[in-house]
Amino acid sequence: MFSRIFNAAALSIALLSPAAAFAGQTIDHAMGTTEVPDHPLRVITLTNETTEAALALGVTPVGAPQSWYGEPWYPHLGEQLDGTEVLGTELAVNVELVAALEPDLIIGSRKRDEAIYGQLSAIAPTVFIEGLGAWKDNFAFVADVLNRETEGEAALQNYEMRLDALKAGLGDNAGESLSVVRFVPGQTYLYLNGSFLGHVLSDAGFTRPPGQDGEGLSLAVGRESIPEMEGDRIFWLTYDSGDGKGDAMAEEFIHDPLWSRLKAVQDGRVYEVDDGVWATAGGYFAAQEMLGDLAEVYGVELPALETASD
Repeated sequence: MFSRIFNAAALSIALLSPAAAFAGQTIDHAMGTTEVPDHPLRVITLTNETTEAALALGVTPVGAPQSWYGEPWYPHLGEQLDGTEVLGTELAVNVELVAALEPDLIIGSRKRDEAIYGQLSAIAPTVFIEGLGAWKDNFAFVADVLNRETEGEAALQNYEMRLDALKAGLGDNAGESLSVVRFVPGQTYLYLNGSFLGHVLSDAGFTRPPGQDGEGLSLAVGRESIPEMEGDRIFWLTYDSGDGKGDAMAEEFIHDPLWSRLKAVQDGRVYEVDDGVWATAGGYFAAQEMLGDLAEVYGVELPALETASD
């Protein structure tokens, strides 16, 4: 477990950093109002989502939490984070290392980092998104904070262009009901409209089965709820911490007789997808990868992915 307490020496380094003295715009955020630099040079992001936003805007963070899996970053990010310092995890940020990196801006989230907001604010101007799920709103917020609204608009236009191409290519499959099931150690979830993946599926015009057509993030279920997993197509994903328990949970469900009775299963319309892309990353590149997954399932060709770093 990484320490959430930083020592006085590390704090002194941060407060004496010249970059911390330059501020240019006032940002309203989940924890209040903060003055931040117009053009921050040493940015730290504390969620996978805000890390992806910064990258898409052409800013490589000097530090970020490691991905939920990967060595240490998600495979779908490629080499974009080469040189970025690992700051622990989203749930255990190494605050001493944050201070040692001498950032001039820190971007986190109330959901993950509220308890350490005071410590972070003592290091550098710190702004928070509220929570996770509504990734496009959070993306626009990061673009505003980084003073890169033009780059942000271009990145979202590319997403919308690829989204339009997907919808145009769906034909008679437009509006299909898509069920999404996630298996993790000790628990299984149905994902709802308010989740990251729920937002992307809604953008693409898909509907959701009745049991998943809610505004929350997810719903914990047992094997007796397998009939509620029915949809025109079923997408399933697994998060496994390395002990095999997530995979074991998936095996329990997909070998249950109730699973084999689902029409989508009988019709061969069931697809395993990447957990990082569909669930844990929750950012710009994950959304684009989701569109790619859907395009592959439906046989649709999408325009190329473009970002501010291209």
